[in-house]
Amino acid sequence: MTSANPTGEQYRISHGDHEAVVTEVGAGLRTYSVGGVDVVHGYAVDDECHSGRGQHLMPWPNRIRDGRYSFGGVGQKLALSEPERHNAIHGLVRFTPFRLVAHTSDRVEQHLRLFPQTGWSGILDLSVVHSLGDGLTVEVTATNVGPAAAPFGYAAHPYLTVGESRVDEVSLSIPAADYLEVDERLLPVAITSVQGREYDCRDGAVVGARQFDTAFTTLARDADGRWRVRLRDGERETTVWGDDACGWVQVFTGDSLSPALRRASGIAVEPMTCGPDAFNDGVTHAGMITIEPGKSITLLWGIDAKA
Repeated sequence: MTSANPTGEQYRISHGDHEAVVTEVGAGLRTYSVGGVDVVHGYAVDDECHSGRGQHLMPWPNRIRDGRYSFGGVGQKLALSEPERHNAIHGLVRFTPFRLVAHTSDRVEQHLRLFPQTGWSGILDLSVVHSLGDGLTVEVTATNVGPAAAPFGYAAHPYLTVGESRVDEVSLSIPAADYLEVDERLLPVAITSVQGREYDCRDGAVVGARQFDTAFTTLARDADGRWRVRLRDGERETTVWGDDACGWVQVFTGDSLSPALRRASGIAVEPMTCGPDAFNDGVTHAGMITIEPGKSITLLWGIDAKA
């Protein structure tokens, strides 16, 4: 009997010198390279996915305080998947196998039906499509196939690299006017201007000793309606972009990872539809999406690289 991979079947796609591998488990982005040079800091086929690496976070991203929220007048209590901070973290689908719908040389489409469970009563059909052209484009669709409205939020969790040995060396450009202040549990306190603070990377700044596990919003967009976060080191540049559904981006420099990976395994740049704890009333609640029965939301994000 052949042993299974920890992340299930592996779906390889390519276009020109672009190549990526997407996993069955979580529909995750395990690797992405251009011309044989890594663009994402992924993991080996025989490794378990760790640190959210390349995962999709649905039906909420980041954290929910105490695992509790109310929707439609009904209180919900989720499992505390971040027990050290007493939070529910990163949704319900990260370690669930997605069904393969289509796989061509440059495109893979996967689906999952998310059913009711402890702390969640919606029924959503979730579609994730990874495709390669001049860069990587990811299309995510959530469709409410249940009898009642459902709350929804999304984030992706890729770790980007520009060939650095440590993230301190990377120049980071984040087109955000505001960032989210958080407490010791990384839960929202206030949305605050980046002006005059270490979080102001609108003109680009070398990371150095700064530590980011920070959500940004009020994002400046280019003529195509997309915001872009850029990482540079010498001649190399990697860009993450998000469409108009992605009103937030989280940047994480890996300071809480294990000693072997700390600040040495890429910078997570996470397109998000909402900030942490958006299911609860508070400073991020306006970002929560409500999907009515029979309705869908579709969003796009992607990665471009210059080797």
